[in-house]
Amino acid sequence: MIELTGITWDHTRGYDPMVATAQAYARQRSNVNIRWTKRSLQAFADAPLEELADRFDLLVIDHPHVGLVARSGCLLPLDTLGRKSSLETLKLQTVGPSHISYEYDGHQWALAIDAATQVGSYRPDRIRFEELPRTWDEVLDLARTGRVIWPCKPVDALMSFFTLAASRGSACASDGSPQLISISEAEQVLDFLCSLARCVPSECLSMNPPQAYERMVETDQFVYCPLGYGYTNYSRSGYRRHRLAFVNIVGIKGSTIGGTGIAVSARCQHPDVAADYAFWLAGAECQSSIYFDAGGQPGNSVAWEDDRCNALTLDFFRNTRQTLETVYLRPRYDGYLEFQDRGGNIVNACLSGRVSVRQAAEDLQQSYEETLK
Repeated sequence: MIELTGITWDHTRGYDPMVATAQAYARQRSNVNIRWTKRSLQAFADAPLEELADRFDLLVIDHPHVGLVARSGCLLPLDTLGRKSSLETLKLQTVGPSHISYEYDGHQWALAIDAATQVGSYRPDRIRFEELPRTWDEVLDLARTGRVIWPCKPVDALMSFFTLAASRGSACASDGSPQLISISEAEQVLDFLCSLARCVPSECLSMNPPQAYERMVETDQFVYCPLGYGYTNYSRSGYRRHRLAFVNIVGIKGSTIGGTGIAVSARCQHPDVAADYAFWLAGAECQSSIYFDAGGQPGNSVAWEDDRCNALTLDFFRNTRQTLETVYLRPRYDGYLEFQDRGGNIVNACLSGRVSVRQAAEDLQQSYEETLK
């Protein structure tokens, strides 16, 4: 019996489909058993990947880790396994740049299995689609009525900063350029975000997207969220008391892509088997059936275009596809994750009024320069 272990993130979207696919894979290969463990959403962003790669054979990762991975060699380059044709197929099928977000330093370090970016969401039983904001000024107008929620804990605050900057045509550097964004452009973005923060409950400063969505579906206070990573779970019947519908962000372009990929540890004792599971998992058939049915949010475009998948999620995939195809890709250099941690705290402090807009803009640039080195 070949025993493999995997680590993913602690949410029904992150854990349940991995268990379901592992069981389905074991039915195809009776000599393979894959056991999945989960870690918190915050640990997913922060936990040292090198340590996890020492303990697990399969890892669900976020693409900003690939710079560290390329330096440390803790993951197996999936382009070295003689699966060129499969990689080309997945690259063509993956939504937006999800697949290429795991390409770095000439290698493919993971396969996209989950596609997500910041999108809008609303309660279709409380507000009509035609009433949703079409401009950022209209977002503020609706927020002033007290019916808007916006998750902006540190990491989400930074992602919103990235998104709004890119949406305005002043995208932050993602290629190692010495300047993250000009101070004046950063100030304009922060000014708007501070205005929005003043119009939403103060507890938003410590919320992640699932926490905000829980408030939206379990109470009738909030009808709209302008920026939050999409979760099809909240669009599915029976998941919660009410359902959310997801839409493109205002302006559509520039949303900061997230999602996850499946990677194989360089220390795995059965790399061929682990990789075989990973490629099967990322494939169109699994993504649009077992993976989706278990609560997963596919990265494969075949699932995004599937009538059944859309019918079961209030057309989540069709209604957010444009945003996914026009996203901003975060920096991925070795050291970026430290900047993400520091930068998130800077933006969050600015939104709470503890740091001035000017100081926050300067601090972001200084932190970026320090971690870039």
